[in-house]
Amino acid sequence: MSVQQSLFGEYSTSLDWENEWVGMPEYNNAKQDGPCVKATFKFRNESDFVIFKSLVKKHIYNNQKVFDGQQKITEKQAWYPLREKDSKYFYTSGGECKNPRFPIYIVSKGRWGRNPTSKILKKMNVPFFMIVEKQEYKNYLKLVDREQLLILPKHYKDTYDVFWEDNDPRTGPGCARNYAWDHSIESGYDWHWVMDDNIESFERFNNNKKIMVCDGSIFYACEDFVLRYENIAQAGPQYSNFMPSDDFRPPYKLNTRIYSCLLIRNDIAYRWRGRYNEDTDLSLRILKDGWCTVQFNAFLQGKRATQTVKGGCDKEFYEKEGTLKKSQILADMHPDIAKVVWRFNRWHHHVDYSKFKGNVLVRKDGDFPKGVDNYGMVLAEK
Repeated sequence: MSVQQSLFGEYSTSLDWENEWVGMPEYNNAKQDGPCVKATFKFRNESDFVIFKSLVKKHIYNNQKVFDGQQKITEKQAWYPLREKDSKYFYTSGGECKNPRFPIYIVSKGRWGRNPTSKILKKMNVPFFMIVEKQEYKNYLKLVDREQLLILPKHYKDTYDVFWEDNDPRTGPGCARNYAWDHSIESGYDWHWVMDDNIESFERFNNNKKIMVCDGSIFYACEDFVLRYENIAQAGPQYSNFMPSDDFRPPYKLNTRIYSCLLIRNDIAYRWRGRYNEDTDLSLRILKDGWCTVQFNAFLQGKRATQTVKGGCDKEFYEKEGTLKKSQILADMHPDIAKVVWRFNRWHHHVDYSKFKGNVLVRKDGDFPKGVDNYGMVLAEK
């Protein structure tokens, strides 16, 4: 069982996904066979291993990198021949690119120097707004254009529901996300996107390859999908590192938490709350009222792990106090389905999402598109 499964409950397939995924991009992933033969090499010291690695790289792997950077210091593995690197390719739409129809908001604090989300959206030529606090406005002018910057009005922090009654003045990002919600409504939109500021890439997952997308087509495709239904309130891409390339999962998962990159329906009767774990809390309130959420596995976000990018909530919260309070607040908010557990050397929350299996998609009137629509996305080699 994967880390994601053990933390967030048994992975359930989305019923009838083949009938719902019509008119969407090709999704052709399959469970890959494991190795037929395994060979183990043992080294008495690191020097011997370095020599061995240099020899096999030169004489067997044609000077390709044999071991990637995610492997353990004392445990290495490699396929022969090497699996072709996903990073060798990218998706482009050329003149057919469709940018998202709904506005994108990046909520950011203390990350005007290292801000992956704004960097990747710029590279993709996708428009966005960035919400910052007044005292950091001038710093962010070095990062994005003035017309993209929105200053968080003070009353959003003053009136924010942190859920816990205490003397802690910190609010977390929820108040800025509420401002994004209201700003999109005032601008005349029915939905909006809100993103964390530490997303490194956006990817399409197909043919067991996770390939970076270089324009806004996947956002437009996500919007098309949710707009087919009466009762989707929230959607977003899965984390890339939670989608193993050698396994099969349907192109979307219904009725789970959506976080870090969210497409939200504006007319639902909720707003962000809580100093911590506000993403999961919002998803749970939505699900408890019978709405559906959609987590896209066909579209992925390459997000940095918690506490690996300076600034933001990592600096304000987790560097000082760890993850216990983050997990406890969710158990206090939803004691019927959430609890605190110790796993993987830190505190986590565990939520039982099985109670929401009865939340089923309701199609809008009209004919669904047929066949496959890749939204102009074409695989290209770097």
